[in-house]
Amino acid sequence: MIQSNASPGFLTIHRNATHLAALLMLTSSVFAAEGGKPSAIPDSGKGESISANAQTELEALRQKASSGDVKAQRTLAFRYRDGIGVAKDEVEALRWAHRAADAGDAEAMDFVGFAYLRGSLIQGNPVIAIGYFKAAAEKSAQAAFNLGQCYFGAQGTEQDIPKALEYWKKAAAAGHGRAAACAAMVYHSGEGIAPDAAQARRLAERAVELNDPSGLVVLGEMQFQAGELDAAKANWTRASKLKPTGPTGHPAQPSANASAQQGADLLKLIEYRKRKGEPGKFAFVPMPHIHQGYNNCGSTACATFARFQGSTIGGWDFKRLCPSPLGTGTDWGHLLEASTKIGQKWKLITFTPDDAGFDQATAFLKSELDAGRPIVVDFKYIGPQYPGGSAGHTLSVCGYIAEENLYILCNPAVATPGLQLITAEDLKDFWRSDHYGSLSKGVLSRPAFVIAQ
Repeated sequence: MIQSNASPGFLTIHRNATHLAALLMLTSSVFAAEGGKPSAIPDSGKGESISANAQTELEALRQKASSGDVKAQRTLAFRYRDGIGVAKDEVEALRWAHRAADAGDAEAMDFVGFAYLRGSLIQGNPVIAIGYFKAAAEKSAQAAFNLGQCYFGAQGTEQDIPKALEYWKKAAAAGHGRAAACAAMVYHSGEGIAPDAAQARRLAERAVELNDPSGLVVLGEMQFQAGELDAAKANWTRASKLKPTGPTGHPAQPSANASAQQGADLLKLIEYRKRKGEPGKFAFVPMPHIHQGYNNCGSTACATFARFQGSTIGGWDFKRLCPSPLGTGTDWGHLLEASTKIGQKWKLITFTPDDAGFDQATAFLKSELDAGRPIVVDFKYIGPQYPGGSAGHTLSVCGYIAEENLYILCNPAVATPGLQLITAEDLKDFWRSDHYGSLSKGVLSRPAFVIAQ
């Protein structure tokens, strides 16, 4: 184990990898063609084995789109995006979406706006993205949601949390459950505004009316904290049935899948959350939860860590203590420096990335948890879906269940209360980083912030 109390204040690193981890929670345009329901044309995966009737219908659709039919253009965009009856082709999807957007179609404008925000098909430009969202927000609930995300996360605009809430509530009124859940979590945690439990509850209930999985998780947590255990169980059970779940999930799942898995995890954790820990067997350290904004996992995870220790700081206010702009990643050296500005004493420790290092890391982790102290860690996800082949994400570990070789995460990227179960094997795979900041010096390790003793 390497320990460091080096004085921070190093070069800011924009963690493009974290950008995508946060983006997974931003949720792309989810409306399929024609009112949110996919066409009956079969999903061929690679466009193979399409029936003659389906092929004829597709050619007719292309002809209509080529002739300027906006609905047909939008439909083709979604089909190419999702591989419905054709091979998935995001470039072709964007071409047809652009044509429909240029004709004023709101859902197509949202589609194009998100492409500019994501920056995978075309060079990212959040200023252009927010322009499309603004143009579409009055007619598209998804665009209103994405516009709220931009205002909340300072993407293409100055941060404006009241305006984010305005657009999320507009989207919720138009039937967007995820928007209702996001607004509920902001009011619940008081992230950038005064907490408002009544507003939070109403919005969570609206999300549940719309059968949003994150809303079911959030309302279930409110009910659990209020002693309404049966109602909490019912909502978490309902959430767990909306998407496939397993014994544990992946911490970087898309939001709906993550919320369904959270429902299953929270059902399992009910008894553990009510019991006193048994050192060496299990521990659960309750932590406050703040749902992160765009690209703000580091500051948000640190704000929850600070709140655990008695602070009232939010994720965005913690970010403002660091030199990097809102909406960009944050160097861990600056996060460590920020902790001293609020009168807290943390230290950075690292463990080697090999098996021996993991054994040392988890032995230390369990000793901290047994003592009632969570830790902040940095994960590295690897895969072709991430820009540059990898993505980083900062979150906390707040418990373990030794008998099942499970650990409990408090993840700012998922729905409140942020709790997720993870296997020891997955923790070993993900808890590693070589780009958490200049303190890493490019060396792969298992980094953690801990409370200095």
